[in-house]
Amino acid sequence: MILGRGNMRGMTSGRALAAALCAVLLGGTAQAQSVEDFYKGKRLRLIVGGSAGGGYDTYARAFVRYYVRYIPGKPSVIVQNMQGAGGVLATNFIASGAVPRDGSVFATSLRTVATAPLLDPRGTKYDANKLNWIGSLANEVSLCVSWHTSPVKTFADAQKQELIVGASNGNDTEIIPAVFNNLLGTKFKIVVGYVAVGINVAMERGEVAGRCSWSWSSLLSQRPDWIRDKKINLLVLTSNKRHPDIPAEVPLIMDFARNDADRTLLEIFLLPQVMGRPYFLPDGVPAERVAALRKAFDETAKDPGMAADFKRLKLELSPVSGEEIQAMLTRVYATPPEVIARARDAMRYKGEKMVAQIKTVKTSGTVLLSIREGRQIEFKLADGKTAKTSVSGSKTKVTISGKKATRAEIKAGMTCAIEWPGPGQQARSLDCK
Repeated sequence: MILGRGNMRGMTSGRALAAALCAVLLGGTAQAQSVEDFYKGKRLRLIVGGSAGGGYDTYARAFVRYYVRYIPGKPSVIVQNMQGAGGVLATNFIASGAVPRDGSVFATSLRTVATAPLLDPRGTKYDANKLNWIGSLANEVSLCVSWHTSPVKTFADAQKQELIVGASNGNDTEIIPAVFNNLLGTKFKIVVGYVAVGINVAMERGEVAGRCSWSWSSLLSQRPDWIRDKKINLLVLTSNKRHPDIPAEVPLIMDFARNDADRTLLEIFLLPQVMGRPYFLPDGVPAERVAALRKAFDETAKDPGMAADFKRLKLELSPVSGEEIQAMLTRVYATPPEVIARARDAMRYKGEKMVAQIKTVKTSGTVLLSIREGRQIEFKLADGKTAKTSVSGSKTKVTISGKKATRAEIKAGMTCAIEWPGPGQQARSLDCK
């Protein structure tokens, strides 16, 4: 027994020594793998939950050029679009475990993804409170607008007569007009099925007469001439704050709230505006890397070069920190269930469900640039203007000199016959030579 105890002591001492050595070795490894060491030489992935050429995509590509300079180790970044379900598809992907939880993959998606699990959980497979929010580039101001030929010139007019508005499935271009119908008595008729920039083309063609929850920054980057040439009527600010560049006579949506209960619900729906251009990581990313990426975000937002680029591109820059976003979401997810139930009902569009029949047109152009192996092509069109189109590997028919080809085979200098809904949207076919 004494010998046994001695052996046990020896084994225990040996195990203790081994554990101590492991701790030293692991500690040394952890110390060696600093945040800078981890990111040095890495190629990060930024998943954009919106269409190529849309507002979120434009923001992301302008932002990451500067962001990598402030991340320790100065990694490179590739941008990938994953459009669908109002940004939920990309957010599900980030949260699913399909990507590493090491800080090498992050995302930007439509602002409504933060409250979707609470207000419209269908299809959501993530907990917004568990995502690591890096920050938002804009505390957004958005509007409802109508085309200049529409008899609806004001928000009060929209409470009296029908206005057909275009929308993308599942995002706030569909949700917000439904909320206004149910809470404020507007008569928006919603046509879904458009991509973001496609709503603008539909307005020009007369397919729809307006749109709601259009970010002021996106309006300025996509159609600044519509403001200059008075092509649209600014009906209402779907925000809880004004913007210095928007005429004072355009009312705030809160001006139309009929009681405190409606005002409370509107505040919940307007929360995503505060985090208008959000960036986030999956849960489980080491805390020191989350902190480093948040710090890099805050520093990037102060970069004068990026501020100048954003001004040139007419992009709003009014950053909100990741810590602020995390705190706001904690508060909103503590909202009483009966209030959330009423909010969910207010989101349901109770009119006739209409789906856009997307019309295509044909034009021609010369390829200026093939981006990401043909996933996006920039053309100089026959009218001299430049425009981009996204090219699907499965849905876009590509031919070169009459033979079936892949998008990666499209090269600068080729001339192509293009069939598409319009600039900035996915091509149906490209026949190049």
